[in-house]
Amino acid sequence: MSKVEKFAFHIPSLEELVGVLQNGLKENFADVHVSVVDCPDLTQEPFTFPVKGICGKPRIADVGGVPYLLPLVQKDKIYDLNTVAKEIQLPGAFFLGAGAVSSRTVGCNAELVPIVQAKNGDKPAVNGSYLAKINPENGGCLLEKYSTKYHDCEFGLLANLYACEGLPGKVIEVKANQRTGELNFISCMRKVLEKHYGDKPVGMGGTFVIQKGKAKIHIMPSEFSACPLETDEQMNNWLKFFEMKAPLTCQPVLVSRDPGFDLRLEHTHCFSHHGEGGHYHTDTTPETVEYLGYFMPAEYLFRIDRPKETHMVGRD
Repeated sequence: MSKVEKFAFHIPSLEELVGVLQNGLKENFADVHVSVVDCPDLTQEPFTFPVKGICGKPRIADVGGVPYLLPLVQKDKIYDLNTVAKEIQLPGAFFLGAGAVSSRTVGCNAELVPIVQAKNGDKPAVNGSYLAKINPENGGCLLEKYSTKYHDCEFGLLANLYACEGLPGKVIEVKANQRTGELNFISCMRKVLEKHYGDKPVGMGGTFVIQKGKAKIHIMPSEFSACPLETDEQMNNWLKFFEMKAPLTCQPVLVSRDPGFDLRLEHTHCFSHHGEGGHYHTDTTPETVEYLGYFMPAEYLFRIDRPKETHMVGRD
């Protein structure tokens, strides 16, 4: 069993968060509208999730970490979302987020876009995940629905996960258009929360859509690096970067401030219905970009299998 550490987040009301985000996001976007709404039916396009909503016992799990990938990969670090659901005290949890595939299952390295309802008693898991890998034929992006080839709920090395019961309910809707600042959508939200709540960490997760514009996305190479990757520059030279077009459905996990668990403070992966996806960095079309997101504050953080030896490379 992995070591599991638990922490209770500060949980502001949805109404309070609306005010904080509305004021803060205005510094980074020309057009901002934040409100409390009923969660839309996430079984519908463009989400096509196996559950209707992102409500019910919301929590965040930070599993493994970048130190298991860099400087050199530790391929034995393999996890299972059905096990993680039990470790976060929510059997049958619905998971969204960002991670790496299990190279044992997939046979290579790739970005995992987890969308999984874990098994619960006799009810089998429903895996709606995607994986984005480098197409060996042309070096482009190959986005695959996970369940077309694989029948497990494994992942490898690291994942940042938002988990809940997958229920309908009240959520925070964020509309942000025309980026005027330097920060990407999620970094901006996270820094707004950090500035407002200071040493009271707030965690959030959910989903957002880049409805218009293009985005800078990376995909890890299929082969792990044989040379140690010891700086962000070496890491970025190893990664493959793309400009991908909207609409992109994204799965952010963010924590305003690390309460001492060696967290990755933000991590967002995305998929689409036109064959593109991967790790979101920022939009590349600030004047035309349109974001529409649905978020929930998490009640708890679960830190699972925290690396004993750590570093800060490759965290953006």
